[in-house]
Amino acid sequence: MELARYEVLDSAREEVFERVARLAARLLDMPMAAINFIDIDRHWGKAATGFEPSELPRSASFCAWTILSDQPTIIPNMVKDQRFADHPAVTHQPQLRTYAGAPLQTASGNRIGTLCVMGPEARTYTSEDLQALQDLAATAMTELDLRLQLRLVSRELETQHDRAMELRRTLAHAQTLEAVNTLVDLPLDPDEVALQAAALVGEAIHANWAGLVVYKNGLPFTRRSYATPGLPAVLHDLADHIDTTKNSVSLSLVNLTEPLYMDRYADSASAVPAAVEAGLQSVSWVPLGRWEEQVFHLLLFRTGELRRSPWRESDRSLLEAAARTVKASLHRRAALEAAEGMARLDALTGVHNRRAFDQDLCRCLEEQDDVLLVMIDLDGFKQINDTEGHAQGDKVLKVFGSMLATTMPAGSVYRLGGDEFALLLPAQMETDEVEESIGLAGVTAGQVSVGRIGASMGMARGSEANGEDLVQLADQRMYQAKQHRKSKFMNQRD
Repeated sequence: MELARYEVLDSAREEVFERVARLAARLLDMPMAAINFIDIDRHWGKAATGFEPSELPRSASFCAWTILSDQPTIIPNMVKDQRFADHPAVTHQPQLRTYAGAPLQTASGNRIGTLCVMGPEARTYTSEDLQALQDLAATAMTELDLRLQLRLVSRELETQHDRAMELRRTLAHAQTLEAVNTLVDLPLDPDEVALQAAALVGEAIHANWAGLVVYKNGLPFTRRSYATPGLPAVLHDLADHIDTTKNSVSLSLVNLTEPLYMDRYADSASAVPAAVEAGLQSVSWVPLGRWEEQVFHLLLFRTGELRRSPWRESDRSLLEAAARTVKASLHRRAALEAAEGMARLDALTGVHNRRAFDQDLCRCLEEQDDVLLVMIDLDGFKQINDTEGHAQGDKVLKVFGSMLATTMPAGSVYRLGGDEFALLLPAQMETDEVEESIGLAGVTAGQVSVGRIGASMGMARGSEANGEDLVQLADQRMYQAKQHRKSKFMNQRD
């Protein structure tokens, strides 16, 4: 929120900041210097000398480390620093070998960016170097504070009542953003987080309606989370009135990446006459990101008489800060789920692994699902490993697991280790169908090997035992089947 107050992000390059960067490079005798700001999920360059300022993911930023401390961050030799030795900017750019950065710190103690210098050769920094860097960082911060103060002074020209209202509004917005930050840490589905965040923000900025526009397969539908009492029926539930024709506003905004504030809805060529007649005055769309192939936008509108500034500066700051918080939460959860999904997969066969089996079996038993558990062990696999090599054995496992995954319900196949597999199936599934699929997988796997491959299986239903007893029962039956197949094979040889 404090970084947003300075209104410096995504602004044009300015000589006053370029001058500070040039002075830093000259005083420390370095070829490169920059002024960067660190937002919730990105590093954005305001000024630079020796290269063009850039925007990076926060995770790839050296300056993201600098703002963690009040003191300068010194990296004499990036190649020898375990934090940065493998960083792509270090491994692919020989001109980056040393870094020194001083934080840009506000009067309230928040560190919002850095002044940094970089060069192609490892070096040490004297206390005079670091003092010069800090002095110049303070100069840049003074310029930012001066601009902020000038804006504040201009607002002091407003009446005392307006100032008091603004202060109350700022406090309320800060409390709202704090509530949104708390919300994203709760164990809620991301769409529910976004919906509740819309309600919090809508009420805080006194919107008449707040909710989500959710795009599925490119088509929008709305979910209302907040509406003021007495709102006209035509506006109360936008889900019944949203237009999906090719000229509709909502449909055209599916790929929106920046907030859009429509101050005069009635002036839009695609304005709905009934909505205008009902008093719809201004609308805002704020993109929240993607989740499970869906696109989410925060949608708010106001009704009544046209205001000079329907979306105040403080309203926009709150909307955009809340949107960044929700968007970062969506990205974080998506990355976490992807990582968790990979952690549940067997690297060799691509089916689920032992960890996934233990988790899913535990969940089924806790939810008292009546499952059909099938334990499987390949016959003749050790002989293939011994005579044809482990690489050939791996091919057999891949083909067997892949064939099972093709014929069995999605997500029901697990490799427990070695040549042991398991199935977690609906209890009503026919055993003949299971046996046929396992047999087919065994025959298919046998096609890639000279040796003979078979599969012994043991089945147990959730109604027969619980927990480990269920696994032991299925395992025991599988072992019995294996012994029976072995005895039958020996008799046939005799």
